[in-house]
Amino acid sequence: MKYADLSAGKTLLFRDLKNHHHRRLLSKLLLLSVLLIPLWSGFAASANNNRSLLALNRHKPKNEVTASQRSGRGKRRLRKPDVIYYPTPPETVTEMLRMAKIKKGDVLYDLGSGDGRIPIAAATQYGIRAVGIEIDPKLVTEAEENARQANVSQLVRFRNEDMFHVSYSEATIVTLYLSEKLNLLLRPKLLSELRPGSRILSHDFRMGDWKPEQTVRVPWGKLYRTVYLWTVPAPRRTSKIRNVSLR
Repeated sequence: MKYADLSAGKTLLFRDLKNHHHRRLLSKLLLLSVLLIPLWSGFAASANNNRSLLALNRHKPKNEVTASQRSGRGKRRLRKPDVIYYPTPPETVTEMLRMAKIKKGDVLYDLGSGDGRIPIAAATQYGIRAVGIEIDPKLVTEAEENARQANVSQLVRFRNEDMFHVSYSEATIVTLYLSEKLNLLLRPKLLSELRPGSRILSHDFRMGDWKPEQTVRVPWGKLYRTVYLWTVPAPRRTSKIRNVSLR
């Protein structure tokens, strides 16, 4: 009897230990599954999002662009600017526009337009169309914002272009604040593309041996700024000599 009881006790003890081991193992598995559920959920959500994005991109037109891409389109650094940008003082802007004798239908082009102050002033004060040509894309963006704030976006346009590669055939007024060297380089292009009677105004810099029609000094603190005015002349007519044969 004692031997049988002892054997039975050992069997029960072994079963209890085995059950205890199983319960501990089961508890660990349950705990591990609880920890893994959030990770699996996040992975599944991320996979679903990726599949959705792939599906959208698959069906997205190739020529579709985002708003940020549209706003930055065409604004690029073409090359290093020819001169350092210095804004024209407001008093000088006013005098340049006065000297231009603006009339209805005029179109002003400002070369190296910077923050857009001259085209914006022409639009706000005289109601004419104006175009700013600027090589620096950051300044073009700034000028466009200034035009929006002045409520003249419908009259003013700023173009991120190289001024040597722009057509000036529609301009009747051209304003400059560059350098005498650049003025001389631009002079043949302006004379060939602008219509007779178009006005060219330069802040502080002349055009070589082309004598200005008018020169005005504008007070600026204890100093002054100078504005020069030229008018595009009519092309010279060359007389044709016909060969006459004597018989």
